[in-house]
Amino acid sequence: MRRFMRAIRPALGVLSRTSLYIAGTGMVAMTLIVGWQVFARYVLNDSPSWSEPLALHLMAWFIMLGAAVGVRESVHLGLDVIRHVMKPSVQLAMDLTSLGLIVIFGASMAYYGLLLCVGTWTASIPVLGWPGGVDFFPLIVGGLMIALFAAERLIDLVLGVDVAADVVAQEMA
Repeated sequence: MRRFMRAIRPALGVLSRTSLYIAGTGMVAMTLIVGWQVFARYVLNDSPSWSEPLALHLMAWFIMLGAAVGVRESVHLGLDVIRHVMKPSVQLAMDLTSLGLIVIFGASMAYYGLLLCVGTWTASIPVLGWPGGVDFFPLIVGGLMIALFAAERLIDLVLGVDVAADVVAQEMA
């Protein structure tokens, strides 16, 4: 299993970095779209109808991709005060429980997002001309990535792998 994790870690790293760049690009695009909407409304007196739904769609993408990257890099907010005063064995149990719940949460989000996508596919987003189910793509992709990245951390924790040392060893090779 250690060999498998070492083999897929570079691909997961690329997926994480790519997601972060896509999220950043989406945030910039959303800012430009909203800026255009404000300019068009107050200067041209002709607000584009497509700008708000497209900005919201982009926002869903960058939130979900960013959340997935946050799971992989373990940068989400947490209350670690109680965890840090516990014995190492209790800390390990808390970490395993937390990561297991995150895997379940991400998989559930993807599953129920897929059900919502299928259920609303025949509806239409009139302004954009997209099927209604497209709105749930970020939920599906983000949920899968959250589950994948949490599973990666969970497996590393079970194996007792020091990820930082593992990454440095791969870069040296």
